[in-house]
Amino acid sequence: MVTQLVMSIRSSLNSKASCVFLVFFIFLNCFPGFVLTAVVTLDSIEIYTTHEWMPDSKPTVYFQCKGEKKTILPDVKRADYMYSFKNEESWQPLTDFSGQKCKRCGFYEEDMIKSDDVFDEWEFCPSDFKATKGKYVREKKKEFKATFLCPECKSEASSSSTPHGEEGWNVGVIILITVLASTVLIVGGVAAYRYWQKKRREKEQARFLKLFEDGDDIEDELGLGM
Repeated sequence: MVTQLVMSIRSSLNSKASCVFLVFFIFLNCFPGFVLTAVVTLDSIEIYTTHEWMPDSKPTVYFQCKGEKKTILPDVKRADYMYSFKNEESWQPLTDFSGQKCKRCGFYEEDMIKSDDVFDEWEFCPSDFKATKGKYVREKKKEFKATFLCPECKSEASSSSTPHGEEGWNVGVIILITVLASTVLIVGGVAAYRYWQKKRREKEQARFLKLFEDGDDIEDELGLGM
C-alpha cells in the first residue's frame, strides 16, 4: 500500500516536471528575447596604432565590459592589419546581452608600468545592431576599427522598438503565469483522479476477496451440515 502510494507520487512529480518543461519550451519559442541572452562576437578588427614604447614590442589587446572579465585577443599583435575571425575561437564570444540595457565596454592595451591604455570606451547597446541586420561597426580615428556580430540583438531591438513593445512583454508574463497555473491545476487534477481510481480498485478488490471468503465459509457450513 505504502509502496504503491510512493510510486504514484513519483509518477505525478515526473508528469508535472514534464509539463513545466513543455511550458517553458513554448514560452522561449514565443518570447525568445525575454529570457535568452544575445551573444556578441568579434568579426574583425584593425588597430591603427599601438601604445608600446619599444618599437619591436608586441601589444596585448583586450576587450572588456564594466563588471566583466577581460577577453584578450591573442592574434592582434600589429597595427594596420585587418584581423578576421570565424566567431568560433576559444576566446569568443566577447560578451552578451540579456535585455535592452547597454554596457560600458571598450578595447584596451595592457601596460606593465602604468594603467592600461584605452583605444576607446563607449556605451555598447543591443540597439546598435538593429539598422545593420545584426552587424555593428565601431571606429575611432587613429585608434581602431572593429566589426561585431549579434544576430539575436537584431530581433530584440526590433521587438522593443514597437510602440507597444512594453505592453507585449507584460502580456507575455501574464500568459506564462496563466499557463503555469493551468498546468499545476491540470497536473493536480490528474494526480487526484489517479489516486481516486486506485483507491476504488483497492476497495473493489477487497470486496471481491470478502465475497470469496464468505462463499468459502458457506461451503464449509454446508459441508458440516451434510
